[in-house]
Amino acid sequence: MKCLVIVESPAKVKTIKKFLGKNYEVCASNGHVRDLPKSQMGIDTEHDFELKYITIRGKGDILSKLRKEAKKADRIYLATDPDREGEAISWHLEKALNLADKDVQRITFNEITQSAVKASLKQPRSIDQDLVDAQQARRVLDRLVGYKISPLLWAKVKRGLSAGRVQSVALRIICDREEEINAFIPEEYWTLEIHCKVKGEKKPLVAKLYGTEDQKLEVKTEAEMDKIIKAVEKAELKVLEVKKSEREKKPPLPFTTSTLQQEAAKRLNFSTQKTMRIAQQLYEGVDIKGHGTIGLITYLRTDSVRISEEADAAAKTFIREAHGEEYLMKSENGKRQGGKIQDAHEAIRPSDITRIPSALKESLSRDQYRLYQLIWSRFASSRMASAKYESTTVRIGAGEYRFTATASKLLFDGFLAVYSEEDDKKTEGNMMLQSLEQKSVLTLEDTDAKQHFTQPAPHFTEASLVKALEERGIGRPSTYAPTITTILARRYITKENKNLYVTELGEAVNAIMKQSFSTIVDERFTANMESLLDKIEEGEINWKTVVRNFYPDLEEAVKVAEKELEKVQIADEETDVKCEFCGRNMVIKYGPHGKFLACPGFPECRNTKPYLEKIGVSCPKCGKEVVLRKTKKGRKYYGCEGHPDCDFMSWQKPLEQKCKKCGGYMVVKGQRAVCADEKCGYVEPLPQKDKDEA
Repeated sequence: MKCLVIVESPAKVKTIKKFLGKNYEVCASNGHVRDLPKSQMGIDTEHDFELKYITIRGKGDILSKLRKEAKKADRIYLATDPDREGEAISWHLEKALNLADKDVQRITFNEITQSAVKASLKQPRSIDQDLVDAQQARRVLDRLVGYKISPLLWAKVKRGLSAGRVQSVALRIICDREEEINAFIPEEYWTLEIHCKVKGEKKPLVAKLYGTEDQKLEVKTEAEMDKIIKAVEKAELKVLEVKKSEREKKPPLPFTTSTLQQEAAKRLNFSTQKTMRIAQQLYEGVDIKGHGTIGLITYLRTDSVRISEEADAAAKTFIREAHGEEYLMKSENGKRQGGKIQDAHEAIRPSDITRIPSALKESLSRDQYRLYQLIWSRFASSRMASAKYESTTVRIGAGEYRFTATASKLLFDGFLAVYSEEDDKKTEGNMMLQSLEQKSVLTLEDTDAKQHFTQPAPHFTEASLVKALEERGIGRPSTYAPTITTILARRYITKENKNLYVTELGEAVNAIMKQSFSTIVDERFTANMESLLDKIEEGEINWKTVVRNFYPDLEEAVKVAEKELEKVQIADEETDVKCEFCGRNMVIKYGPHGKFLACPGFPECRNTKPYLEKIGVSCPKCGKEVVLRKTKKGRKYYGCEGHPDCDFMSWQKPLEQKCKKCGGYMVVKGQRAVCADEKCGYVEPLPQKDKDEA
């Protein structure tokens, strides 16, 4: 019997071909072969959402080759990726290749190894229409949102913008965090450490202020701190309690798509897109010296932490031989995560744990090696025993005040032998605590009081945004990287030193979405839509029912928005800046980076220049005008028009009024005016004029 196996990626062809006999031909579809047309919506909303699929441009030759191979084959195996999208690609292949009268089987494998591929051939099935319908529903919902709302954004801001069911929610989450940071007002607080002399010890013992015997203290002002220091300096210091205990640190769960993206960002400084690209290479197969092409990891799009019995047994054998029996996990670590788990999948793990990273280093690129090492060590550690620490806590009395000192010593490294942070194995705190006894008398050598200010929530990074999207049930593992890539490419957000910032363009788009399409950018609505897609996959709901319920509200919102947005459509705003080439008054235009000045005589005169918007405030340093500027990546800030002679800049909008406490300049934070000097901390209500502008 002659068999044809169709996979998605050409990289898999070589790997899989060597696993199968001469009766098997392996070909690649190069991803999707059919899709909705780009030039039109492709969804007949008047005839129960019938879909118009067309062959993707450039795929004609691939389909022609696949048809020839299909004619020669007695049986065809569709071996696209084991997820909704892969199922949909198989379904499209069946339609595009006219395989209705052929022996067509669907096979899936979680890893590209000989045993997994051969096992899948023994368990063929038909195409799962529920999985296909769940993917169709997602595609249709995204297409309806994009093709209905994007033209409104073109009318409101500029052509080329887009809205998306998931991307617009991600943008809103970033905008909300930016507003929270801008409105945040730091609050002063103080901490106190005492340095005590212990009899017979050279190094002082350092303890931190906890509070009084009855309660924990929060010291807000310098005056309060001075009062505490005076009382402590007069008091006798005594050790009231020495408490020793053992604690365990459990091993981490193996990687899901989301946790891999987060950890690769944190440890390797990879973007989500880079992580997924390199993981795809490791999954599809890498040429290993002496062994040929080998798939090194399991499927990379998963939200499951499940591990197969075979992989678990292999890991335990490896750990027992490499580290010893005591390093094996005593009981199963953790439970499955809540929410939808694609249980056909496993967590991301090495396809063979005996392929240790160091042995493959010469065959892998630097980035491939680093990511494989991260995946390998995380999986190995997830099957290992907990680390054990001995902790010592000392409570010290100084009159009515209480201080604490802690130390921690690693007793057994457990999983830390293969997967740890830099500080995990270090001894924490002063180990002299272990020799202290209750009622020991200490001598005060020094006090160290420090002033601090509370900090706002940090700006999102790609990793923390992925975590936020996952926690809120927005999107799926396969959508995180493309979502972030899209809003970066559209210049709605910009990335500086890992942090994500909203651009002026992003603020404008988010304002429109919140005003006119509040449901679509509502987190709960989007998360609920994901659960409905899961129910389609499980066969509980018909996909058209979900779309039928969604579309009328969207259509109504678009009609209302069209009327409202026509009234506020942006026209070119004339300025008093003269064009130095033709003398016309230049106008404000909108581009990919926001506003700029252009000559209205285009195309005869093509003069453009940066637009510096004056905010009606004098520079606190030199007295010239403060203008709104943007960084190269599009993030807004306020600077002096005299730049570079004057280096004044502020991320918050400055105000003309001066601080009544220190005489410095004030800035806008939410609905309040705050002194720009954190140490001053003066706050007052925002004047009505500035409130209206804010």
